[in-house]
Amino acid sequence: MNQNDLKEFLDAKVIEYNNPSFIDSDPIQIPHQFSLKEDIEISAFLTATIAWGNRKMIIKNANRMMNLLGNSPYDFIMQHKENQLEYLNDFVHRTFNGTDFRFFIKSLKNIYQNYNSLEDVFAKNSEKDSLQLSIHHFKKVFFEIDHPKRTQKHVSDPIKGSAAKRINMFLRWMIRDDNSGVDFGIWKTLSPAQLSCPLDVHSGNVARKLGLLNRKQNDAKALLNLDTNLRKMDAEDPVKYDFALFGLGVFEKF
Repeated sequence: MNQNDLKEFLDAKVIEYNNPSFIDSDPIQIPHQFSLKEDIEISAFLTATIAWGNRKMIIKNANRMMNLLGNSPYDFIMQHKENQLEYLNDFVHRTFNGTDFRFFIKSLKNIYQNYNSLEDVFAKNSEKDSLQLSIHHFKKVFFEIDHPKRTQKHVSDPIKGSAAKRINMFLRWMIRDDNSGVDFGIWKTLSPAQLSCPLDVHSGNVARKLGLLNRKQNDAKALLNLDTNLRKMDAEDPVKYDFALFGLGVFEKF
């Protein structure tokens, strides 16, 4: 396909998958359970953090996370007593365990108390067409309080070569207003033009087959390669094509 044909093909796939029916099988259904901005962003961040592996298991464990937080994540984070964190000890999703979960609660409280919001932390170091530096500085803030060394691996750093798939997915959820009821668009200080595609095995494989990505590894360099090509098709909303790439890979086995 030439560039115009490829854009037409992918635009059609975006329309096919970027609609409310997508929510039923996707982890984004977890933050859709909430209406308070802080509840939405906290549940989205925690869900995105464990979003690797089997999607049904991700959804099951993300729901368990919310139950452990009394289905009021912001209230739990801001009001919890130390002994209440013991309820989180038995949580586990792959390599993310109760130790990690407890620290995430403490760190999020630190952010809301001292930085106002998650949105403000990411907005502070944003660039015109990238949030990868923002993610790097977010990680610094997130681990500025005493923390278990093991937990650092659960927040990716693009400056160290990571594609940061899960944080980029979280940012897509928060920033992109798709008018279709899937992504939330509740962060108004940042723009969809700054977003990067959540690059994973599915979107990466499809992107390579379509000639949008020529690097074998799914790392920060590959993400820049993919971002550059997606921005040629839509500079204002490049990550809308995540729906097309992911849908083609997961649902159509493209």
